[in-house]
Formats: sequence, structure tokens, C-alpha cells
Amino acid sequence: MFTGIVQAVGQILKAQPHNHDVSLHIEAGSFDMSAVALGDSIATNGVCLTVTKITEKGFWADVSKETLDCTTVAFWQVGKKVNLEQALMPTSHLGGHIVSGHVDGVGEVNTLKVEGRSWRLGIVAPKELAKYIAAKGSITVDGTSLTVNRVNGSWFELNIVPHTINETIIQYYREGHKVNLEVDIIARHLERLLLGDKAAESDTPSSSITSDFLAEHGFLRQESDSWQKNYRKVLIFAGPV
Repeated sequence: MFTGIVQAVGQILKAQPHNHDVSLHIEAGSFDMSAVALGDSIATNGVCLTVTKITEKGFWADVSKETLDCTTVAFWQVGKKVNLEQALMPTSHLGGHIVSGHVDGVGEVNTLKVEGRSWRLGIVAPKELAKYIAAKGSITVDGTSLTVNRVNGSWFELNIVPHTINETIIQYYREGHKVNLEVDIIARHLERLLLGDKAAESDTPSSSITSDFLAEHGFLRQESDSWQKNYRKVLIFAGPV
């Protein structure tokens, strides 16, 4: 698990193709490797990679065919700059939002406007991800936790502050740049929950956590809405009421 707060910018030093996958040697740059051990996870442009070897300059990681098919990794070349973040520890500060490191799709930068020291970045997401992207919600772009300003269909806009530009690979973005996208994991889980029995139509078994289960255990309550003269369900995330 990660937060989307980029800790350093690294660089691809070497790529070794195998039958259907690839091994990457990644220079860590200013990334602190002192606490990294074999088997640890490092988010690399938002992709959760497992450290297979530690070197003087950084680390090696293997990338599966599934990851190559679903992310921008297949386009990475030697010299490519990448955002790096170490997995959360129990004492870590949650400065961004909950990020899994499992990329949902690839988007494309289609507008980039400079406004003072900040940038306005427009990105087109895959249509199937549009329903998870909401104004003022969170999204991860190449491993960077960002707040969505505006949404129009599968297009959304971000405001990038100077610090984020300078400390991430966003500084290298241009129109047409491909980016890894991970939508808010809470939105995905809520969709699955609200689908209820309809989720059984998919290949994945539906969750045993239903709205009735939540209500029975105090996580779902009925709240009167005097303006609408009816009742609506309110989900309580903090715990039983």
C-alpha cells in the first residue's frame, strides 16, 4: 500500500526482455535504499514492483506480461524518468490517499496550460474508468496522488502546484504523454458493494458484505431528510453507530 506522495525520481538503467516479461534495473536517485530489503515493494510510476536485487545505484525488479499489457511499462526505455515511493509502514504519514499500486488503465495528457507557476493538466482516461473519477476526488497519475478539479465525460483536469511539478516526473509531461492511472480504491469497493447480487453475473464471486449486513452491524443507517421529505441511506465509515 502507498500514499501517492512521490519520494524521489529514478531512472531506467537497463531493461532485459525475457519470453513474455522483462527485468528492469532502476536507478534510485535520491531515494533512500537503506531500509529496502529483497521482496519489498516500490511504486514505480504507480506500478507496484517487487525488489529482486539491490545494487549500488538502485534495484532490479521483474515486470509480468499482465503488467506490461495494462500499464505504460511496455513503452519505457533506458533513460526514462520514473516516480518512486516505498510501501507504507505502520509509522508512515498518510499524506496523500490510499494507493494500491495496481494500475487501472492508461490515460493520455491532451492539454497542458501554464498558469503562473502552476500547471493545468487535462487527461483523457479510458471510458470504463470515467465513472470512478469525480470532481474534488483523488486519482493517482504515474504514482502521484492528485485532486481532480473538473470532469467532463472521460476527460478530467488537474491543477499541479510548483512543488509537485519540481519533485515528480510531471515536469517532463507534454501533450500526448501516456500516464498510468489508478482510481480511488474506495470508489471501486463501493461499486462492488452496491452491485450486490448483480456482481454474481461477473466471473468474480460477489462479496458477502451487503447493505443488510452493514445495517445489521450499525454501519448503515436511515437518516431523515427534511428537505426531500423522504429517507436516504448514509454510509458510516468510522464504525458502528
